[in-house]
Amino acid sequence: MRILDSSAFIHEYHTDDETASIPLVKEELTGEHAFRFDAQEGAGMYVHIPGQGTVDKVLRAAKETGDADVLSETDARLIAAAFELDAVLVTDDYAMQNVAERLNVTVEVIAQDGIAEQRNWKFQCQGCGREFDENKERCPICGMGLSRKNPA
Repeated sequence: MRILDSSAFIHEYHTDDETASIPLVKEELTGEHAFRFDAQEGAGMYVHIPGQGTVDKVLRAAKETGDADVLSETDARLIAAAFELDAVLVTDDYAMQNVAERLNVTVEVIAQDGIAEQRNWKFQCQGCGREFDENKERCPICGMGLSRKNPA
């Protein structure tokens, strides 16, 4: 089974496997892309609503990888759906790929290259340069903002 992100409908993704998505994806789509969602649903695509416990597990994993601030509710619920259904997540979103890999969810990309490695982001102060494992609103040392930094 394949769990389809918005990019699957935008790029006219096709597969012979069973497909599923979530209601929030339909809300993100407009015009012909929304019609593709409706057409897929009419052709038998399963619309799944993941449990809150699984969504919470995804959010914990996103916090661990440092992707929590860039993962939308739709993104988290798509990963949760793929996790619950033991399905392949179809997306081009790098943050989703990173969190999915952390949870051992298989990902298939569409129009972009997939991630090369799973990352645990660091956060660096824009003022004093100190690094932190978790994102904070401000640096507890100097008060400046933090930015996400590749740990490599």
